[in-house]
Amino acid sequence: MTDTYRLGLYEKSMPNRLTLREKLAVTRQTGFDYMELSVDESDEKLARLDWTPGEVKQLADAVYELGVPIHSICLSGHRRFPMGHPDEEIRRQSMEIMEKAVILASRLSVRVIQLAGYDVYYEPGDENTRRWFESNLEKAVLMAAKYGVTLAFETMETPFMNTVGKAMREVTYINNPWLQIYPDIGNLTCAAKAQDGSVEADMKLGYGHLSAVHLKETRPGEFREVPYGCGHVDFTGCACAAMRLGVRAFVGEFWYTGGAAWQSDISDANVFLRKKLDEAAKLCNT
Repeated sequence: MTDTYRLGLYEKSMPNRLTLREKLAVTRQTGFDYMELSVDESDEKLARLDWTPGEVKQLADAVYELGVPIHSICLSGHRRFPMGHPDEEIRRQSMEIMEKAVILASRLSVRVIQLAGYDVYYEPGDENTRRWFESNLEKAVLMAAKYGVTLAFETMETPFMNTVGKAMREVTYINNPWLQIYPDIGNLTCAAKAQDGSVEADMKLGYGHLSAVHLKETRPGEFREVPYGCGHVDFTGCACAAMRLGVRAFVGEFWYTGGAAWQSDISDANVFLRKKLDEAAKLCNT
């Protein structure tokens, strides 16, 4: 069934001490099809946006030599520099980050930049933060359109955008094909259970606008570092719902937590996720 879908590996599932070339090699060795690059809020990861042409080429060469593409970038740097922040200087920095990320994606032939779905993160939101967010989102999508890179909202753990339905409000408002949705089924499961709803019904609200799906395990109130199979996510059911809506790209989102057996943990995650995706593909007759 592996010809039905592609399964990517989140970069932060691997120790940070590894070089990107080594991470690409691990991605291949553990059975994944591609790697999702991280540009988070740390100074180290944000510095990637200022790579020289030579540094970009070095990574691109590794991608081609190892045969492991970077299909997507998880851009969580906006957590620290959100597009809806009350401070005008921080909003300016958020847009600078956005433009640099789009250019980096273009240079690396990355298809999708996953955007964090919130107007602000560390501060309380209000009508002004949403207004600033939407104003800057319009500009961000035009940046992406210029370079042919898709921006796609991750459904988050916060109420601002924890469902596909909420993400669709922004997608409909912007009304540009370069803005789509990249759901996190772990977060969707928490939101659905809290509201006595259905992940499948929520995902259907995004029909025609789902670019990929994050496969993350969660428990009620726990959004990170829950081992696969130890939470409440119905991976087979959620993946089948996604496949019926046209999704074919999935990423295993989990984190390296310092264990010595990290590489075998990644291999085990690959086996677990592929079993669920294969079950989903059979269930959906895809």
